[in-house]
Amino acid sequence: MSSLVNGQSLWLRGAPVGGARAGAVGDAASADSAASTGGTSAAIMAIINRTTDSFFAGARQMDDTVALRAAENALENGAQIVDIGGVRAGGGPVVSESEEIRRVVPFVNVVREEFPELLISVDTWRSGVAREVAAAGADLINDTWAGHDPDVVHVAAEFGIGVVCSHTGNMIPRTDPFRVTFPAVVQSGAESGPAGADPKNGIIDDVVATLRTAASRAVAAGVDPRSVIVDPTHDFGKNTWHSLHLMRNTYRLAELGFPVLMALSRKDFVGETLDVPADERLEGTLAATAVAAWQGATIFRAHDVRATRRVLDMVAAMRGDLAPMRVTRAVD
Repeated sequence: MSSLVNGQSLWLRGAPVGGARAGAVGDAASADSAASTGGTSAAIMAIINRTTDSFFAGARQMDDTVALRAAENALENGAQIVDIGGVRAGGGPVVSESEEIRRVVPFVNVVREEFPELLISVDTWRSGVAREVAAAGADLINDTWAGHDPDVVHVAAEFGIGVVCSHTGNMIPRTDPFRVTFPAVVQSGAESGPAGADPKNGIIDDVVATLRTAASRAVAAGVDPRSVIVDPTHDFGKNTWHSLHLMRNTYRLAELGFPVLMALSRKDFVGETLDVPADERLEGTLAATAVAAWQGATIFRAHDVRATRRVLDMVAAMRGDLAPMRVTRAVD
């Protein structure tokens, strides 16, 4: 495991985003650990899919009432952000830009009105959709398809909101990878990479270089650096070996100096690793969440908000970033 890396906090609406709370109940002054001063843990981005065909049936929320209840539950269970999507990431029926807008924009308006404290992200790769949701009050554009539409960052800059920079291995939207490879970087004049380098590091090299370039482009376009998020985008343009190696090297992404988003929830790399379907991937997701949080990831996109909140708070406490809720053992 890597040494501890302090990840960058996300800022939206001019303030930091995270799971903050007050100090612990109990006298910590006599304890061997740091004093009880509260602290923060990673932020949660709860998933709301305005679709009928998302890969996880539990996240299909086309019905307005069901979707609004999901937003309320997310807030109550510890999410700071909801990520609203109108198009399934994988293959499926074509969804036009106008249909995506119809599915998403009215709901953004409702969430903004009903839950003003909840930050709103919209999962889209289209600048036309990004503009409509930004005008409706979205705080963040989650561009899952790695700048396929290069104007997305300019929309984010124009409206003063955040943007997610992702890595998809140059895949086009809604396509699946097939026999993808990421050769390790070869040093000039050498026949292979540095002595002792892991040959699997090609995926790390590619993701780090791509995200560094994309984040720099967003900043150059005028997006606040504190609101530029980097996401290695597990599964997208990658096989399970690639995604697992990225998990082991999350700290490399944190070292880029931008907030790191982990969209791990119930993904195929978890399912293939454990040989389980989407509705049985919670434990694997939470294990991956803990590993990434320990290494400095600061935002987690999740279907299961309450369980994710508890895992992130426990990791934050072990890292020394967050005080326990209560300390009475061997004190009272």
